[in-house]
Amino acid sequence: MSFYSKHKSKIRTIRRKFVLLLLFPPLLLIIFIFRIVPIRCVRSFASLSGKYFYRFATKSREWALANLERIYGDTLAENERIGIAKASFTEILTGFFDYMAYSHVKDASRYFRLIEVDGEEHLRNAYHRGKGVICLIPHMSSWEFAAITPPMLGYATSAASQSMKMSLLEKLIVKFRSSRGMKNITRQGSYQALTEALNKGECLILMTDQDTRVKGIFMDFLGYPAYTPLGASRLLADTQAALVPMAMTRKEDGNYHFLIFPEIPTIRTDNPEADLQANTGNQNKFYSEIIRKYPAQWVWMHRRWKTTPESLAATLKARKESTQNK
Repeated sequence: MSFYSKHKSKIRTIRRKFVLLLLFPPLLLIIFIFRIVPIRCVRSFASLSGKYFYRFATKSREWALANLERIYGDTLAENERIGIAKASFTEILTGFFDYMAYSHVKDASRYFRLIEVDGEEHLRNAYHRGKGVICLIPHMSSWEFAAITPPMLGYATSAASQSMKMSLLEKLIVKFRSSRGMKNITRQGSYQALTEALNKGECLILMTDQDTRVKGIFMDFLGYPAYTPLGASRLLADTQAALVPMAMTRKEDGNYHFLIFPEIPTIRTDNPEADLQANTGNQNKFYSEIIRKYPAQWVWMHRRWKTTPESLAATLKARKESTQNK
């Protein structure tokens, strides 16, 4: 066996970290430029970049088109699905670029000239009970803006986030969040910290519309079974927190509309397992409805249906065997 074959995984990891390290200084320069040029220029650049993103991100494009065919294959023509995919790629970049351009903005009056809020009374009413509020947010448009909007509105807020492959970028994003009043909680070993935040009456940002490695169950998502994280439902079972769904959407003028919806009633019975399933199902119902309403603003390039019962069983078996062999 060659040296490369033997250490392929480690070599790839080192190479990826090196490339990401090289990309960090140009990223800082881009953020600085975005901050000083008019936002219309940032968005024009995002629109151009989105076209190249769609064209050259082969795997992501294939995943997006496959997901769209799965959901809309019987109702939309191929050119319509392609149009949604292209718009989605551009929207994700535009949302990220907008966030970078406004990453230094802490003044609420300036911030809310960019973002119009609708339905704050739903969040306010739940928050004032003092039992904590789980803010359920999909990965739509600029979800980073969505996450910092509750603290910008004046609500004590924490957020659960997964560690990024690029640690410098993660530190930068955490800095941007904390400068607007958000406390960041990493997913690793964070469950106690999440419950503590809710028990103190805070808002907690959760985004559970993606396929992740955390514990989950298969529930309907846009009409198909998808492996769905159980975190929000477990927190509802272990606390008295309210569940308030919300989403950031793009307006026709290019700015944002932050929609806060009525609280989703939590099901609490003497059957905890059934409650977990029912509450998770209600969360996915919200996700499905908002995605269908704004399909071009969701992350179709994410492999939402990657995990299957068969692949999950194989993963659990391998994990068990690995533990036994130690």
